[in-house]
Amino acid sequence: MKMKSFAYLAICLLMMGCANSRSVVVVDIETSLGSIEVEVDTVAAPVTSANFLRYVDGAMYEGGSFFRVVTMDNQPQDSIRIEVIQGGANPVKRESFFEPIPLERTSTTGLKHLDGVISMARGTPDSANHSFFICIGDQPSLDFGGMRNPDGQGFAAFGRVTSGMDVVRQIQQGAVEAQQLTDPILILKVSRRGS
Repeated sequence: MKMKSFAYLAICLLMMGCANSRSVVVVDIETSLGSIEVEVDTVAAPVTSANFLRYVDGAMYEGGSFFRVVTMDNQPQDSIRIEVIQGGANPVKRESFFEPIPLERTSTTGLKHLDGVISMARGTPDSANHSFFICIGDQPSLDFGGMRNPDGQGFAAFGRVTSGMDVVRQIQQGAVEAQQLTDPILILKVSRRGS
């Protein structure tokens, strides 16, 4: 499974290298509250982008949800506070999930966790697979050297929202219990623009 996963990433990276004139892939995330348009930066963050796009192309996010929201008011145990919404693939498709990917640090990609940036969720470095989050406001503590994660390695930003931040903010305002939405927002479809 691991070799298959890395082989797929290698092919994606090769294809992206051959198509360097198109460094941005537009992805539409359709939710039960409305649509969010994201530009995925395949040049600055090729590994992370290839990983996200294989979940998109495999229709893994359909039936998934935005399930976690972090606001300034619901993280009393954290000295470093952030504002994000987090979504993920359909758990029913768990058997088809890919192996985790290497962490592309912001110190390498040059991408920063600014308002509307999309990034991969993770625990330890090199553990990200399908779950992603969208920043609400600038979140420098999520960049390399930031200490939201105590290891200081930051998270892998790989694109940004270009339309639909009103939907992102609406999701963030949902009722929560310990940062988990009591009514997760359904992801209806995630697809590349034009596909």
